[in-house]
Amino acid sequence: MTWFEIISLTVAGILVGFINTLAGGGSIISLAVLMMLGLPPNVANGTNRIGVFFQTLTAAVSFKQKKVLDLRKAFWLSVPAVVGSVIGAWIAVDINEQAFEIAVGIILIIMMFFILYDPSRWISERKELIEARISVKQILIFFLIGLYGGFIQVGVGYFLLAGVVLGAGYELVKANAIKVFVILLYTPFTIIVFLINNQIHWAYGLMMTVGTIAGSSIAAHIAVKKGAKFVQWVIIVVILLTAADLFDFISIKGIILSLKT
Repeated sequence: MTWFEIISLTVAGILVGFINTLAGGGSIISLAVLMMLGLPPNVANGTNRIGVFFQTLTAAVSFKQKKVLDLRKAFWLSVPAVVGSVIGAWIAVDINEQAFEIAVGIILIIMMFFILYDPSRWISERKELIEARISVKQILIFFLIGLYGGFIQVGVGYFLLAGVVLGAGYELVKANAIKVFVILLYTPFTIIVFLINNQIHWAYGLMMTVGTIAGSSIAAHIAVKKGAKFVQWVIIVVILLTAADLFDFISIKGIILSLKT
């Protein structure tokens, strides 16, 4: 492995770990870097899951230590997501990106307007939802989110945040903690699927992991310290950049390639 590969993977890992822990969408960077280094999209998709696992493990431990992770509720929301993620990962073995990227971009823009339209729903808790049992509706929602997350990791954090905040009543910091825990539980199952299909580059995945651990640890600390309002605006900025990339207004991959040259 060359020094360029080591530096690219480590720096990308730090950015991805930071962005994914606070919001979501950081996998656009990691996928761009992995493909820039020569991996096919499906192998990049599988390889990316290595860093995702370790970054969510680091972030979940940090959130738990800071007493903002509702472990019981997070576990039960994770169960349907795990089932969905396995199905999604099998679909992703023969990934078709273009139409899916357009759909994701549209959904992200719609979600950003929800955040701006009624920000109080993203900042304050609703105890009646938090104390309620998991409903059939929540099971279906988190199954579908898991299906998407298993298929392609990009942007799944936004959907999980929406599900946890709007559907389960948590404010953004606690929702972030649940989000990373859900991803932590389903990611090993997706890794197994990609591993069976020989779509993981272990050297690249583990090198990127070094950066993601550092980035996710820093982000978890900032999320608790700065509060939900700060996280809200990070999410909006990242959604705009993610959607701009998906609609080809900007090219994150192109920017990264220009740095190489």
